[in-house]
Amino acid sequence: MLSVNELYSIEELRLKAKERLPQAIFDFFDGGAEDEITLNANRQAFRDQFIVPQGLNDVSNVDTATNILDHFFSFPCAIAPTGAVGFGWRGGDLAIAKAASSHQIPYTLSTTATASIENIARNVPGRLWFQAYVLRDHDFFFKLLQRAYHCEYEALMITIDLPVGGKRERDLRNHFSVPFKFTSLNMKDFASKPRWALPMLLGGVPKFENLVGMRNTYDYGEKSASSVGKYYDPSFDWEALAKVRDYWTRKLIIKGVQSPLDAKRLVDLGVDAIVVSNHGGRQLDGAQATLRALPAILKVVDGKIPVFIDGGIRRGSDIFKALAMGAQGTLVGRATLYGALAAGNEGANRAIEILKDEFTRTMQLTGMRTIAEIHHYGNYLLANNK
Repeated sequence: MLSVNELYSIEELRLKAKERLPQAIFDFFDGGAEDEITLNANRQAFRDQFIVPQGLNDVSNVDTATNILDHFFSFPCAIAPTGAVGFGWRGGDLAIAKAASSHQIPYTLSTTATASIENIARNVPGRLWFQAYVLRDHDFFFKLLQRAYHCEYEALMITIDLPVGGKRERDLRNHFSVPFKFTSLNMKDFASKPRWALPMLLGGVPKFENLVGMRNTYDYGEKSASSVGKYYDPSFDWEALAKVRDYWTRKLIIKGVQSPLDAKRLVDLGVDAIVVSNHGGRQLDGAQATLRALPAILKVVDGKIPVFIDGGIRRGSDIFKALAMGAQGTLVGRATLYGALAAGNEGANRAIEILKDEFTRTMQLTGMRTIAEIHHYGNYLLANNK
């Protein structure tokens, strides 16, 4: 059996994770909404963007480091929030957070993580961001923000593309829901992967640690796995966001931005950064690929605040393409998630190593020595195949 150090791409880590997980668990992390048009479009957009290298530059030494939001990044990447990681690898949230810390990039803890705000802060010395879903229980929501502030999380990330849960048909077909509802179909599936099932039996099914104590946290009622958004507040609007902006005095990042109109209003509201994102294709199927949405958003933002992008990033060259197009940074979710699902902290570390090595190599092969050069020559570095 190959060790993770003998795996050389994010796709190989993905296949390793698929091999060890029951189908229902793997599909929960791997899948998207409905026909998965947007899920696949995210990846295809990067494939359609080609690179135009520049030659005859001294690239014996390149510098991948950058500063975003007044902080150091060893390369222009942060870890996106991914929920329920512990269902795939017990302690997976902490495994990814420690990997991010060791590589000097920020880690974003999800509201629906299987590790608490306090546990991550206590055990991870690196930079921490907290991603908050806006809950119907407003008192509980603001208590989450208080907890993150008390634990010195440097940034708050509000996700705006999940007023209700997307229709994730893989989960419906697999009889998968959170928490688990055991059926004859998924019991057989779970039993087929004893290396996954035994820790679940011995340690119990992980909980959404940050939501313990919230009213009706686990009273899902519906059979549809789309009920993941059942306790989020669909009435959350611009006025409510302004209250969050006033309440949270540190960096505020808004994730799930796809419209230039929204981007302009967010700049005017005084947020510190935005993330162009369609939730990895897990929400509105048919939404445009994030790389295609990026140029119009960059135009209206006009350099006033940093713009990040996520969705479909599987190679270091994808990070390069996003920066050449004008993004200040990227977030990766599934890439490090696949690593953690395959081999815990070792796998998450391997995922970041792969992306950083590929990004560095892409810089050298394109003649770019610094992040500033990528941004400066961006218009000359890309050729769209469509």
